[in-house]
Amino acid sequence: MENDKQDRFVTGEIRMETHRGANRLLTPIAWAFLESRSSPMTDDPKAFHIVFLLFDGITQLDFTGPAQLLSRIPGAVVHTAAKAVKPVQTDSGFAILPSTNFADCPQADLLCVPGGFGTRDVIQDEASLQFLRDQAATARYVTSVCTGSLALGAAGLLAGKRATSHWAYTSLLEKFGARYEKARVVRDGNVITAGGVTSGIDFALSVVAEIAGEEVAKSIQLSLEYDPQPPFSSGHPDIADPKLVALLRDRVYDQAAANLADIIDRR
Repeated sequence: MENDKQDRFVTGEIRMETHRGANRLLTPIAWAFLESRSSPMTDDPKAFHIVFLLFDGITQLDFTGPAQLLSRIPGAVVHTAAKAVKPVQTDSGFAILPSTNFADCPQADLLCVPGGFGTRDVIQDEASLQFLRDQAATARYVTSVCTGSLALGAAGLLAGKRATSHWAYTSLLEKFGARYEKARVVRDGNVITAGGVTSGIDFALSVVAEIAGEEVAKSIQLSLEYDPQPPFSSGHPDIADPKLVALLRDRVYDQAAANLADIIDRR
């Protein structure tokens, strides 16, 4: 019996039942977590509901980066919520089909708002903002990646909080009563904001470590071979060529930030 379990562990065939009774893969990482627990073992960890807000113009890596890690928390159930269950256009030329609309979305244990140029529409849409308020009310973690923090701010969830965002938009945080802190991941109470795009992977790892333990987080990092060694030292204005920073600001970000500031001021 034990050998059979081992064989199925290796081939990835061990499964678990979710809160809705659907058959779902229990990954080797989840099994390692369960086997190491000091409490009586169970292959049915309590469901941990992770809710991502989706919207047209989303930066897909803001969502898919943390989702890849958070989905491996034992018991994780991922929900992708939008106003309507129809394809959401990403900034990468493909669409994502949400799993639920706002009304039917389960209550989040962890709420995450990705960013993207579509943020400008989210901060003007009362239905989206009310959804964030309702979900955040009892969520254990309220999180964002990139300009998703501006949506949290527009929903009134950053007042008095330390927070961060994509480097080109950090000056806008103060418009929501937040205080910008220069860091890749900023935590203030149960609110966690991550900087631009790839920072979402770091925030997700920190949450996994808190929920499931550092060893599980390290196991997930290893399984995904998350070992950043970029070919260029150009990932932040502090280290990039100043001419490149100026070029991006001039061609893209200064105007985009000004447009967002105008939208925020007119709310």
